[in-house]
Amino acid sequence: MTTPIDTTGSAGPAETGPAPAAAPVKKIEGRSPGRIAWDRLKRDKVALAGGVVVMLLILAALFAPVLTSLFGHPVDEPHPDQINPELGLPKGAFGGISGDFLLGVDPTFGRDVFSRILYGAQISLLVAFLAAGVSVVIGVLMGVAAGYFGGWIDSAISRVMDVLLAFPQLLFSIALVSVMPNDLLGLSGSGVRMAILILVIGFFGWPYIGRIVRGQALSLREREFVDAARSLGAGPVHILLRELLPNLVAPILVYTTLIIPTNILSEAALSFLGAGVKPPTPSWGQMLSQATKIYQVDPTYMVVPGLAIFITVLAFNLFGDGLRDALDPKGN
Repeated sequence: MTTPIDTTGSAGPAETGPAPAAAPVKKIEGRSPGRIAWDRLKRDKVALAGGVVVMLLILAALFAPVLTSLFGHPVDEPHPDQINPELGLPKGAFGGISGDFLLGVDPTFGRDVFSRILYGAQISLLVAFLAAGVSVVIGVLMGVAAGYFGGWIDSAISRVMDVLLAFPQLLFSIALVSVMPNDLLGLSGSGVRMAILILVIGFFGWPYIGRIVRGQALSLREREFVDAARSLGAGPVHILLRELLPNLVAPILVYTTLIIPTNILSEAALSFLGAGVKPPTPSWGQMLSQATKIYQVDPTYMVVPGLAIFITVLAFNLFGDGLRDALDPKGN
């Protein structure tokens, strides 16, 4: 027999080259909502700059005694040698600015403006933060209750918010301060005034966040996770505290950063009108009020507290706007 002829054209097993290297698998890492917000915030240079200024202002207020001892003079220490006895104005140019007095001295008494600005920051920031806390606590509780329960509860809370938003806060504050005693609940003098400012500003500020939280709660109460909690037998308190509030953290944080500069302006306005802390306790609004009497001959004394208020409010607003964009789930 003859051997079959191989017609495939191959003389043997095919020679194969080395297998191509497998492409490296790129590892995909999940990011938490907090990490996503932080990455967005880092890209917003304007918001970061505002945040840095806010932190510096808070640190300056906290360490005012240290900074005063290093670069200034005791806050209430008069320096009559720096005052022109005939005019009652600082002797030097630009409000008496010099190496010893970095921001000059105030008229009549010759007190260090640098020290008074630092201690005034303590008053403004303390009132602003505590009043914001009062507004947030009341506003969140009322807003969540109105949005979740609805019905007559929603109608009653909404009407209360409308009344408070229409109420003349400044006039009420001035009238309240005029009838309050100098000693109240262990507080005296400026302590009573500060407590009144915190309560009044905070109480009249809660309807703003109350409306925001109410709108969010109206949307969240129809979500699947709320229905699931109800089906498992969860009560209203559990749903409010464990289901709704954790999903309201972002708008609450954003609102808090935006209401603080508003509170700073409110405190400055009330102090300007005489309803704030009592002299000699320094306050930016109080300094502006004193400066209006002499701004034509000593404009520097008005510029310094005015710039302090402007920079503080601007920094908080820039940071608050950036934080709002960073926490927006629809943002890039």
